[in-house]
Amino acid sequence: MFVTTAGRTNEEMIKKAKEVALELKISYIARNKKTVKALQNLYKEDCIVVGKERLELFSLGENEPFFFHPSSSMFRIKRLMENGHDPYIEACNLKQGKHILDCTLGLASDSIVASYIVGSEGRVVGIEGSPYLAYLVEKGLKTWDSGIEEMNGALRNIEVVQQISLDYLKTLPDKSFDCVYFDPMFEEGILESDGIKGLRQMAVYQDITNEMILHAKRVARERVVLKDHFRSQRFERFDFKVTRRKSAKFHFGVLQIQSIRS
Repeated sequence: MFVTTAGRTNEEMIKKAKEVALELKISYIARNKKTVKALQNLYKEDCIVVGKERLELFSLGENEPFFFHPSSSMFRIKRLMENGHDPYIEACNLKQGKHILDCTLGLASDSIVASYIVGSEGRVVGIEGSPYLAYLVEKGLKTWDSGIEEMNGALRNIEVVQQISLDYLKTLPDKSFDCVYFDPMFEEGILESDGIKGLRQMAVYQDITNEMILHAKRVARERVVLKDHFRSQRFERFDFKVTRRKSAKFHFGVLQIQSIRS
């Protein structure tokens, strides 16, 4: 991975690109009127481009860049503002002031909705294994302007942790979050979306294991929630109680902590 600037650059963008390179401990390469593809052909690496408005990640061999966008979270929050419901919020039993740990942050869509519901008194922590995805998403959460104050507040209040989920879970005290959430479908869904297929090479693939679920149950005060494909065997394998939804491609499974306490 290396960092460069947009084609029409200036001193401010060059300074920012060098700061990004320093933070990520990767190389800064001057654009020198070359195209991104030309630079990638020369250095054979993925590339982060610092533009005036946003950061873009070009995976080697991909034509379309990835950049942070709050995606479906915006219309989901608008629906909640109009007294609508959200199956994810209901499955996680989220209310103002609650704490949730998202073990599969990805593009943070679910975490943004959670942050809106729990508010400034609550806490949303998202874990992302890929250092570059974590970096772009964290910067995007801090700078994206939706034009709506409540949405911006939801974006800003998410804490991004760049680490492997199991490793981070092991460091947490017992009962430190109300809900621990997993969405392994992120890996499938993200690669189907236009404009972000280039993430295939940098996504961190980590299946859910018995050890991960054991630590999740230890860390959660109320419940562990799994979002997965409706045909997934994980629900039965880990004893999740499934809420089935007609015509939906995915279901939510819940492990109530109260029922597993010794």
